[in-house]
Amino acid sequence: MSESAPPPPAIVATKLSKRYGSGNTEVMAMQDASMTVASGEIVALLGPSGSGKSTFLTAIGLINPPNAGTIAIGGTPVLDGETARVNLRSFRRQHIGYVFQKSNLIPFLSAIENVQIAMQLGGMSRRTSRTRALELMDYLGVADRADNLPSMLSGGQQQRVAVARALANRPSVILADEPTAALDGHRGRQVMELFAKVAHEQGSAVIVVTHDHRSLDVFDTTYEMEDGIITKQLGNSLDDFRDLNQDANF
Repeated sequence: MSESAPPPPAIVATKLSKRYGSGNTEVMAMQDASMTVASGEIVALLGPSGSGKSTFLTAIGLINPPNAGTIAIGGTPVLDGETARVNLRSFRRQHIGYVFQKSNLIPFLSAIENVQIAMQLGGMSRRTSRTRALELMDYLGVADRADNLPSMLSGGQQQRVAVARALANRPSVILADEPTAALDGHRGRQVMELFAKVAHEQGSAVIVVTHDHRSLDVFDTTYEMEDGIITKQLGNSLDDFRDLNQDANF
């Protein structure tokens, strides 16, 4: 009996390019950027400001399509240049969790409602979504602020709520753009470890744009981006990564 074929990579981005403007004002933000990420792999993307990291991430997140190149998620072709191969909004809601540089919380919803809404849009009941939201918020140290509006939270608290929201639906792909920039060292480390735990135990593919070199040991693979090009792979899998808060089941 022949063995079944291995599952496709969670993310395959091939020769993505993105330009802004035209003529003398044209800026090439991304050039032939390629990356393949397996399910259960957590990847760090490093590089100086303006190198194209956020452009690459928003392309993978189906927010800002590239001018050229292809993207497949879980074996499904989703973008061919600027041409969508799926309903991008629906596909993004079902499969992708995104943490922006700013929290982007809905200002008239409480912190826990901001987390719940991601699940309720997918059909989860209010009771079940609240339980899940509280579990995540408790791990991230913001459960005591669950009923506060975003305006009553510090920048770091808002970002932790945004992380909880991105993880709420157990997405197959998680993308985070400088998620620890507003956090202290302890909280930043906690968030990075949670991303790694979700990748290794839940099987999500995770890409994190970061300048935080203190937490690079949690990543399986590290890439560098410069002048719109993913230039080299800096690291390999960390076989000894383990024991990330095994009591929680996220």
